[in-house]
Amino acid sequence: MNHLKPSEILCATSDMGVIKARGSFARLLILGLMAGAFIAFAGAASNMGAFNLLMEPETFGLGKILSGTIFTGGLIMVVLAGAELFTGNSLMTVALAERRITPAGLIRNWIIVYIANFAGSVFVAWLVYNTGIFSSGAELLGAFTVKTAAGKVNMSFLQCFVSGILCNWLVCLAVWCSTGAPSTAGKVMASFFPIWLFVTGGYEHCIANMYFIPAGIFASQGESFAVLSGAAPEALANLTWQGMFTCNIIPVTFGNIVGGVIFVAMGYLIALKGGKK
Repeated sequence: MNHLKPSEILCATSDMGVIKARGSFARLLILGLMAGAFIAFAGAASNMGAFNLLMEPETFGLGKILSGTIFTGGLIMVVLAGAELFTGNSLMTVALAERRITPAGLIRNWIIVYIANFAGSVFVAWLVYNTGIFSSGAELLGAFTVKTAAGKVNMSFLQCFVSGILCNWLVCLAVWCSTGAPSTAGKVMASFFPIWLFVTGGYEHCIANMYFIPAGIFASQGESFAVLSGAAPEALANLTWQGMFTCNIIPVTFGNIVGGVIFVAMGYLIALKGGKK
């Protein structure tokens, strides 16, 4: 069986949007919790695998390549196991534009899934913190976790927004391409490369940050982690639950929506609607 044509992927994406909009509260909540946890597992593993490379300027690029390679497992689990991920659900706007779902149905899905993704991500961050694993590598893993989180909450609104656009452009391309893949291996490879590009490129994903920033908040409770991170006191001042949302999650979320809706969903809908490619 061959990979679906772009016009066929568009139809499959629209069909999936209808299913997602009609999902029960319990279904969306449970699958949203799972997706948040899957992305958090990927974030925790990517930090563990690459923290020593990412702490040094001369190996930073190699660290991003390794981190991206590991992080791809998060979306692969979402795609293959089945879960509701807010960023990927930007593609539901295809069904909305075709008037197969209502704005209320779209917003309902997004709200339930977003909250569930947050809960799943933070829960895994709390569990990881309580394993004591942040003390790994002479406490450098914990230091890197704090440094990463502090960096994210000290970006400008514009930086977060634009980085969010670039991220979800690639994430939704991964979902789009995996939708067209007929086999498990095809779905894995279709998911792998766009996610690898987004992480290696250093872009911002709101759900991933729902792990990275809370993990940094938890880790910063250990004074040694905060000191070893090398983060300035003023940078750590924003590393709070309020700072997480106002300084990162909110602008990144808006950027993610624009990246997925405008550059993937609407781009392909306008290009392919009514035509056979």
